[in-house]
Amino acid sequence: MSLITLASAVLFVAGLPSAAAASAPEPDATRATAESVDVFQTGGDAVHYSSTPPPAISAHGWWLDKDSGGAKAKVTVELQILTGGRWHTVASGSKIVKQGGGSSRRANARKACVGTKATTWRSRVDVDIIGVADSPNKLETPGKTFNCGV
Repeated sequence: MSLITLASAVLFVAGLPSAAAASAPEPDATRATAESVDVFQTGGDAVHYSSTPPPAISAHGWWLDKDSGGAKAKVTVELQILTGGRWHTVASGSKIVKQGGGSSRRANARKACVGTKATTWRSRVDVDIIGVADSPNKLETPGKTFNCGV
């Protein structure tokens, strides 16, 4: 897995089984092969103040796959805050979309600010292509601190 930057955080997700997993005995019905696992990019923008009132933190997630045809995926975005050294999900949103991003092809998560306490936020994006085996990997965007409490 390698990190790619495309004007925002993007994760290259390859769901190929590891060599150790491939050599482990499994029933034939559950064995994943390279041909049955899709390779795609998961995209997510950095958490940011929402452009619409009331004051809130927002993040978007999408996916890219030049070979997807008309496939759709369930994209889930989680907004997380850092408290006590651990990340906690405080809001999430999902949408079934075709690949590509843009306002109609992405999912959104939003959380209204409660006060102005300095809080570190990040997003976590999960893409599940419908009807296709894919990786369980999730994109985690870098943490950013805003004067927006929860």
